[in-house]
Amino acid sequence: MQFGIGQSVTRVEDQRFITGNGRYLDDMAPEGCLHAIMVRSPSAHARIARLDVSAAKKAPGVVAVYTGQDWKADKLPPVPIRPSIANADGSPLVVPPRWPLAMEKVRHVGDGVAFIVAETRKQAQDAADLVEVEYDDLGAVTDSKAALKSGAPLLHDEVPGNKAFYWTKGEREPAAKALTGAAHVAEVELVNNRIVINPMEPRGALCFCDEKSGCYTLSGSIQHVFMFREMLAKQVFDMPMEKLRVVAYDVGGGFGGKNQVQPEHALVLYAARKLKRPVKWVCDRTELFLTDGQGRDQQTVVRLGLDKDYRFTGLHVQTTANLGAYVSTNGPVVPTMATSSVIGGAYDIPSVFYEVEAAFTNTVPTDAYRGAGRPEACYLLERAIEQAAADLGVDAIELRRKNLIQPAKLPYQAALGHVIDSGGFETVLDRAIAQSDKGGFAKRKAASEAAGRLRGYGLAYYLEATLGVPTEYARLDFDEDGFVTVSVGTQSNGQSHETTFAQIVRQRLGVSFEKVRFRQSDTANTPIGHGHGGSRSLQVAGSAILGASAKVIEKAKSIAAEILETAAADIEFDAGTFRVVGTDRSVDWQSVVDAAFASGRSEDERGLTGHEEYTRSGNAYPNGCHIAEVEIDPDTGTVRVDRYTAIDDFGIIVNPMVVRGQVMGGIIQGLGQAVLEHTVYDEESGQLVSGSFMDYCMPRADDLPETEIDFYEDAPTETSPMGVKGCGEAGTIAGPPAIVSAVCDALGVSHVDMPLTPEKIWRLANG
Repeated sequence: MQFGIGQSVTRVEDQRFITGNGRYLDDMAPEGCLHAIMVRSPSAHARIARLDVSAAKKAPGVVAVYTGQDWKADKLPPVPIRPSIANADGSPLVVPPRWPLAMEKVRHVGDGVAFIVAETRKQAQDAADLVEVEYDDLGAVTDSKAALKSGAPLLHDEVPGNKAFYWTKGEREPAAKALTGAAHVAEVELVNNRIVINPMEPRGALCFCDEKSGCYTLSGSIQHVFMFREMLAKQVFDMPMEKLRVVAYDVGGGFGGKNQVQPEHALVLYAARKLKRPVKWVCDRTELFLTDGQGRDQQTVVRLGLDKDYRFTGLHVQTTANLGAYVSTNGPVVPTMATSSVIGGAYDIPSVFYEVEAAFTNTVPTDAYRGAGRPEACYLLERAIEQAAADLGVDAIELRRKNLIQPAKLPYQAALGHVIDSGGFETVLDRAIAQSDKGGFAKRKAASEAAGRLRGYGLAYYLEATLGVPTEYARLDFDEDGFVTVSVGTQSNGQSHETTFAQIVRQRLGVSFEKVRFRQSDTANTPIGHGHGGSRSLQVAGSAILGASAKVIEKAKSIAAEILETAAADIEFDAGTFRVVGTDRSVDWQSVVDAAFASGRSEDERGLTGHEEYTRSGNAYPNGCHIAEVEIDPDTGTVRVDRYTAIDDFGIIVNPMVVRGQVMGGIIQGLGQAVLEHTVYDEESGQLVSGSFMDYCMPRADDLPETEIDFYEDAPTETSPMGVKGCGEAGTIAGPPAIVSAVCDALGVSHVDMPLTPEKIWRLANG
């Protein structure tokens, strides 16, 4: 069906964006809007000896200046987190208070100490310069392992030794036995480098009050409006949730960084309540580097056991995770539950034990970043496989092939308990190898060598899990003009939901694609919603749309039966037409809609609506094989990813063009982590050294290699009625291990840590 499932339909939202008609937070300035600026600590760890805001309060245009003492005087609680993990011994996670404004201590550069609200942003900025703060330095620690050592500066009195938690998954003894009895144990120690999340649009929030109803509306560049409403209304301000509407309009990228309730969100709502005027705060790029939740930052030791036939027998993973200065919204979940959800990958590994120790440091808190735990899991396993192949002198690709889960074992219960229901892993591997023209690699390598360059070939097989809340809501409302509005509780920050969800409606209802309207991310529009994250939206929201469509069709059949003067049971529906079975008597959607809105109907009967609250039966497991080919200039150490091949199993594909775009975006972000991006803190002072684009290298268009992306659709999942698996994070998961393996192949070494900077590679190439 044209514009239906499986069609490469051009994104309808792009017309709005490229013509400047997108509606972003900073485009909005209601009448009387005040502007806020945060005064931030220049010290990474210090006691506040003196804080004087008197001059700032008298500055032109300033309406209010808030400090931590104001928050304390109003008896408000710290910034909350989402329900989280427990320690391995069952004890609860200790969550030290994270006040929106520092009370006595600051714990990272960028910690807020005062919130200035003025008539204009410029006036607030000028007043910020008048705030006087004296700090007593307490010494800083930025590395997670260093933070856990005796004598390290203590961040929180509630957390002895800076040890945030200790968490495990799996059985220790069976894994230890498997490794002890193994013919060979490959071991690799690696770093998953810290990443600054850099969406095009920085964070921001705007809050205003409707004086008649006494209700507040908080809008912002955020990813999960219902979570924000619950955490702010219920857990911070103890106000009825129906008194707070949270809405996100167009959001310029998120990647997990806007899925966190941050101090500024609470402060904007606080100021709007106190002042009874709209208050807006918008983050600039410098603040983003200093305050937005950052990603990854794990140090890991991996031990992989193999028997004499090179089959995997056991896996032991020991990780030290850097939480930063505070527990962020989802921070503890990422290195624990999210990572363990796919440890073991698409391989048959009988025994796995995973343990994580987390530390507080004087750095920006860490949280979800595209992939959120799944990239870390894939990277550590793929590097261990490469190490095993190097140790044993065997081909790394064939070692993978020998250990991939075989079709006869599906559904496969992994050692850590999750069930992988479908996949064609070896077929995907072979397709990727063929697509990458491995047979021609030797010729390309010789051409590179003739030009004085090194060339390498690297492969990674990844397994992802669609995570996040398993329930989602959708509603379809027909309007009198025949248009149908899709309202969903999930949210797009660039994932093309406005297009792909319309394709589902087009496929199921047979209405014109152009007649589908889209609403999202508004707590006033749907009763529940769980945003996006974990590649969940199509699996759960798409399924909810199917369910809502089925209910609309059943209602429409009854109306069609009235028009055609027959029983509803005698009506069949196909491609937008309602027909009396066995006859040529039929009506279309417009006729049904006209009848549904007829003036003779009672108010309760008028209209045509269907809604569905869908809960998935289990996680889906997207997977695939990515292959990178790199060229290295040994004179400069520069790494260029020359060719990249991806074969991905996302189940049934709704829009191939959109999915290719998602994969390509993930690939370039994965390349960024592997080759370019590196968050660096000064170890003594705790200052962020890579605090701008002058020092933090982001991938650019000319870094994108020649890319071949294709799909394997022969193993749809049974965890959703459409058979879809999710596609949003593949490139960030498979990209880093594939690229690192290719660089190691070119250099003839077994391992090198990310990022693959020119200095590091030059030393290895010329050592």
